[in-house]
Parts: sequence; structure tokens; C-alpha cells
Amino acid sequence: MKRPSTRGWLVLAGVLWLGVIVTGLVTLARYSLTPGVAQAMVARWPEGTPLTRQAGRPVLVMLAHPKCPCTRASVAELQALMAHADGRADAFVLFMRPEGLEDGWEQGELWRAAASIPGVTVLKDPGGVEAKRFGATTSGHVVLYGADGHLRFSGGLTVARGHVGDSPGRTALERVLREGGEGRDTPVYGCALEDPPTTATR
Repeated sequence: MKRPSTRGWLVLAGVLWLGVIVTGLVTLARYSLTPGVAQAMVARWPEGTPLTRQAGRPVLVMLAHPKCPCTRASVAELQALMAHADGRADAFVLFMRPEGLEDGWEQGELWRAAASIPGVTVLKDPGGVEAKRFGATTSGHVVLYGADGHLRFSGGLTVARGHVGDSPGRTALERVLREGGEGRDTPVYGCALEDPPTTATR
């Protein structure tokens, strides 16, 4: 039997390597486009939350994990949303801190980025108590409550993990803030709030 030539081995190795690359790209794309676990719907402003609501003002709340790399895009989309909101709503970003970690652990890059957005108040969420209260399971989950305390929107601001750009979530929220009514719920793309992400931000 004739043994494959050096060129034949190189072609075979190239085909195998291409297969590995394609498989990796497909896996990455599947991960990027897989939303977090569906969030619970909290139809009315939750009792017991320390967040304050001003009479006659809608309130937007984002629940986030401070070490989730996907949430950079969610914070960027929040910045764009607030720039178009013209002060129509009060906004909070709550960064969870898992039990047993020291105070200040959550104050990293994402905290600073959110805190730099005009009209946004950034707060700690030790143990993820507020995330649970608002029904959030995935970092980047946003809820909007109207002036009457009823839920108007629940979902994410991106179309994939870490993707910055126009999205149904941001479009729906901008419309609700501009025209009132309710927006459709959208998937949330990000890390699970209960599980520490494998890639940390500083």
C-alpha cells in the first residue's frame, strides 16, 4: 500500500484543523446566542425593597454581576438608553455581592462604568437579595416599573452575550419611556447571577 505523501499529510492536517476551528466557532456562536434562564415576572413594585420611588416617576432597575464580561454590553446599552430617555425615569444598577466576600468586591470596572451614566444610581446588592426580589436570574436583567408601580418591561438590552448595538429590548424600553404603555419582554444574555463567571473584570 502506498503511504501518503508529505503533501497528503499536510492536507489532512489542514482539514482536521479547519474542522476544529469551525467546531469552536459554532460552539462560541451557540453560547453567545443562548439567553439566561427565563426570569420570574414580578408584576408590581416589590414590597420591602430599599429602593425609593418618587411619585409620578417610572423606575428602571438593572440587576448585574460585577464580574460578568457579557454585562459590559448591557451597561453600554443602558448608557445609550438613558441618553435618549431625557430624564423620563429614575434608574438604578444593583451589583450583587455573593455571600462571604468582602465589602467593596463588587466595585470594579462595571461599577465605575455604570456610575458614570447620568441619571443612574449604583448600589450594592449583598447576597443578591434585591435580584431575587425583582425576579432576576441573569446579569443584565432590566425591569421598568411605571409611575403606578406596575411592571412595564422585563428583559435584556442586548441581542447576544457581549453584543453592543440596536436591540429589541432597548427599542421597546425607549418606546415605553417616550409613549407610555407596555413593552414586550426580551431574553437576557449574560452570566447567571448565582454562579461566578469564569472571566473576571477588574
